Amino acid sequence: MLHAARPTVRVRALLLSGSPLRYAAATTLSAPKLGAPRAVGLCALIASKAFHSKRRLAARAGLGSASETEASFVLDGGYDVQPLEDGTGAWLAHRSERDVPGSGPGHDWVSEVFADAEDKHGANLQDAARFQVPGAQFKHRPRILVLYGSLRPSSFSRKLAFECARLLELLGADVRTFSSHGLPVRDPALEEHPKVQELRALSMWSEGHVWVSPEMHGCVTGAFKNQIDWLPLNTGSVRPTQGRTCVVLQVNGGSQSFNVVNELRRLARWMRMPCCTNQSSVPKAWQEFDDDGRMKDSNFRDRFVDVMEEYFKFTLIMRENADFLVDRFSERKEIAQKGRLLSQAEKEANKA
Repeated sequence: MLHAARPTVRVRALLLSGSPLRYAAATTLSAPKLGAPRAVGLCALIASKAFHSKRRLAARAGLGSASETEASFVLDGGYDVQPLEDGTGAWLAHRSERDVPGSGPGHDWVSEVFADAEDKHGANLQDAARFQVPGAQFKHRPRILVLYGSLRPSSFSRKLAFECARLLELLGADVRTFSSHGLPVRDPALEEHPKVQELRALSMWSEGHVWVSPEMHGCVTGAFKNQIDWLPLNTGSVRPTQGRTCVVLQVNGGSQSFNVVNELRRLARWMRMPCCTNQSSVPKAWQEFDDDGRMKDSNFRDRFVDVMEEYFKFTLIMRENADFLVDRFSERKEIAQKGRLLSQAEKEANKA
């Protein structure tokens, strides 16, 4: 005996729309099980919840992304290849020509790979540069902060970090590199130091971080970790790095290992930063760069390009959802009961 096909009511409810998230969820409701009136009633309930959720998120904007003030952070002379008198700035130190994005010394392989005008590689990155998230609200260039973990004049982590910056610029990102020269060792008494203030402001300005560190004694270097230590774990009860994307890379003096990228991923988790699934570990880095500090053509360079391409797309997708991802039950509960988020000191005092 054949049964008539069960009619279904397909509901596409726009749960959340507008700043900072556009997210659509599709739900299929079976009319015989729910009944058409109940299905319609549930649609109305979902729409009502969506409206209130939108209002709540709008009231708590900036949970995982920069506020308008933080996003507008600039420093007179910061966008230059040379630092200012106090050691701050030089955000474009990766460029050989200050006004030419992606420029660098020696062989300009980055532009060659990006455009591949002569079809030398059989692939290019222009589709990645044109990538747009469907229904995206944010149209500005992704704001990326690049950190590296060595102070040596011939630092290979800096060379790799600069290659990251150049490629991300051609893809369309607004990139700022931070030099930790002059950054004091973490000391609460030095929080007003100009390099500390610059690093914190750059982190809040950013929508994503690029982390590059050498491996030293099987771990990240002190120079890199010191930069992370200066980024507050929390401001009040909110981690100021939360929701910002991260990509991790390492250079090795010897054979390939993954100690550093694994450690960097752990740091990113503690700071509530979604980490790109791809990563790069460059062994015997002294063999992989030429005299101008540019990566030589190799499988390691191809992998590096893969990582940057994926990270650029990853950041475009994640920044649309950053505030929603870190909007938490416990924090909403605390605001409802206390009127605001309490600082850690206030929480400890209440326990006492």
